Amino acid sequence: MRVLRESTEEEMVASFLQGEISSDRFGHAIRVELTSMGEPDELLTRPDLSDPRSNEARAKVLAATRGYREDRELFEAFPTEVRWVKALLAPDELARVRYIEYSYWNEISGGSRLPADAARRIRAGVEAFGVPNHRFLTLASAIACGERFPPLILAGVTAEELVCLEGHVRLTGYALASFPFEVECLVGTALTMGRWAE
Repeated sequence: MRVLRESTEEEMVASFLQGEISSDRFGHAIRVELTSMGEPDELLTRPDLSDPRSNEARAKVLAATRGYREDRELFEAFPTEVRWVKALLAPDELARVRYIEYSYWNEISGGSRLPADAARRIRAGVEAFGVPNHRFLTLASAIACGERFPPLILAGVTAEELVCLEGHVRLTGYALASFPFEVECLVGTALTMGRWAE
């Protein structure tokens, strides 16, 4: 892992929401929450990390939609004190990143939670729970053509044992494209991350 610079929790939250606002699965809930708070899309699409009010508003959106700071849903057992860095992960390092413990990702990877195993199964035509794989294949084609995407957000006890927090579809696309290059990631580590990263 090649560390580019230190990062912050506020940057993680902003990056997380930027990654999900255009998601078919999560984007609608995020937009509904923005509307209920009276906040514009620009809070997420053009984040100002120097503005404490905006940082807190983004944290509230992530809390409402994904359980951030509330010890629930995706952020159940996620520690409050995490060191964040912006880093580049080499292909072999990215291949070792595991999916979160979740039924869909367990199924598509054949139980290993490894993206390379998911890629093999997708190429073989396996569909987890009947969900089509076209989104992965479309992304893999774009990656193979050199297109770049927002950073993955990864977390673990150490940088050698990381789990994907945000960006599972992108991670799968990289695996289908055979991890062709270094990928920019936000990486969070904490000695207390063990239970979340199981």
